[in-house]
Amino acid sequence: PADELDLSSRLTQEHHQSLKLWLRMLSCTVRIETEIRTRLRSTFDITLPRFDLMAQLERYPKGLRMGELSKRMMVTGGNITGITDQLALENLVVRVPDPKDRRVYSVRLTPAGRRAFAEMA
Repeated sequence: PADELDLSSRLTQEHHQSLKLWLRMLSCTVRIETEIRTRLRSTFDITLPRFDLMAQLERYPKGLRMGELSKRMMVTGGNITGITDQLALENLVVRVPDPKDRRVYSVRLTPAGRRAFAEMA
C-alpha cells in the first residue's frame, strides 16, 4: 500500500518526456507573451492588461460590471479599477451606473475605444 502512494517511484521515461514537453510549451508561451507585450507597448503605447480589459469589453457592447471583469481577467477588483481609471482618462472606456443598483457600475468601450481596439487587434 505504501508503494502505491509513492508516485515518484512510478515515474517512467515517458513521464520525463511529458514533463520536458510541458516545460518547453511553457517556455514558448512566455516568449510569445513577451513579444505581444513588446509590440503593444511599442506600437500602441498600451499594456497587455489594458488590452485584455478592452478585449473583454469588445465582446460585450452593453458593458460588463467591474466584478465580472475581475472574474474574467482573474485579477483583483483594485487592479480592474486602476486599469479602468487609466482607460477612462484616455476616453477609451466609460463607466455607466447600473439603473437597478446605484452602487454598481458597468464599463463599456467608447466609440474611440472600439476604434483603438480594432486597430490593435
